[in-house]
Amino acid sequence: MDNLNELKIEETRRWIKTVVIGNNFCPFAAKPFSEDKIRYFISPAEDETTLVDDVVNELITLRDANPTEIETSILIVPNCLQNFEDYNQFLSVLDIILEKLALEGLIQIATFHPKYCFEDLPKDDVRNYTNRSIYPMFHLIREDSVEQARALHPDIDAIPQHNMDKLQSMGLNKINKQLAACHLQKR
Repeated sequence: MDNLNELKIEETRRWIKTVVIGNNFCPFAAKPFSEDKIRYFISPAEDETTLVDDVVNELITLRDANPTEIETSILIVPNCLQNFEDYNQFLSVLDIILEKLALEGLIQIATFHPKYCFEDLPKDDVRNYTNRSIYPMFHLIREDSVEQARALHPDIDAIPQHNMDKLQSMGLNKINKQLAACHLQKR
């Protein structure tokens, strides 16, 4: 792996530690993070066709991996899908891939993007930051892990609202500073 990819992985790790875990946006992230059971893969794809191949390969890698070694995977896409509308449209391709690989019910995909925007919110609304990341990325999650998390958390369905409330109390300035601090290279 080259130095630039190592840097992007380290920035992603900082984002998970600082933003996701630090703000308790995902109460289940700390365990695989601290146990080093998250696989990070940088897709070199510059177009959607090449990205499909990387998604397929990463899903198969996660499916076939021993869960005690790799519990989850982060597919980082720094060179493709920079436009959020393109990214959002690509999600239907992900659904088709999951179906064709017979992974529905085995792996789910969580979505994160630097310009993430929920359909019913203005683009500058701080609540969009629950899914804003430093690069376009896809979080590939084993359904077994989700079910274990559901069993351990008293009210998993309340997490999204909790995150949005937390962001509203933090404000744009604070969350933007946290995101900026994740970058190790000048932007």
